[in-house]
Amino acid sequence: MIDKTPPSGLPPAVLSLAEVLSNFPGVGRKSALRMAMHVLRNPRDFAQSLSDALIAVKDRVGFCQTCWTLSEENPCPICTDTHRDHSLICVVEESGDVIAIERTSSWHGVYHVLGGAISPLDGIGPDQIRLDKLLDRIEAGNISEIVVATNPTSEGETTALYIARICKPMDVKVTRIARGIPMGSDIELVDDNTLLQSLEGRAEMR
Repeated sequence: MIDKTPPSGLPPAVLSLAEVLSNFPGVGRKSALRMAMHVLRNPRDFAQSLSDALIAVKDRVGFCQTCWTLSEENPCPICTDTHRDHSLICVVEESGDVIAIERTSSWHGVYHVLGGAISPLDGIGPDQIRLDKLLDRIEAGNISEIVVATNPTSEGETTALYIARICKPMDVKVTRIARGIPMGSDIELVDDNTLLQSLEGRAEMR
């Protein structure tokens, strides 16, 4: 929480805005105050545009009910793209991972966003992520390969192994992206070249 009465004497409205901005990931007190001052220095139209964009995100963006990535359309443009190979599903933890993989322009299949990873210490089990939706897609048929692109963390590895196990009786190939990505990294933060090599070097999970 930001002190509402610091010696700087900033107006309460500025401090309130900074407090809200400080809730963004990676934004500390000083950064939040700089952002608030930036809003203050700009014309009112800037603040209105920012407000409109925030409301539009909340009102217009939802989940694709097929792959569960963020989209303004349902199904999303990737799921309706007839030029993609819909027999190939790349499984990721979050929608940001889809963006990262799309940047490489190397993946021509579709996606499945789990919405997290299995983490017993945090009370997140298989039922708390969208594994059931993945199984539904496999059971519907015409799936030749599941590419597991969960993060190279202990939670991501646990999730990958669980996916391989539950898919084994379903006659579908399960592969894991290669180990070029450093342990503990997030897929969405990895550089495009490393991610491309990891996708191309994927190996089957047994």
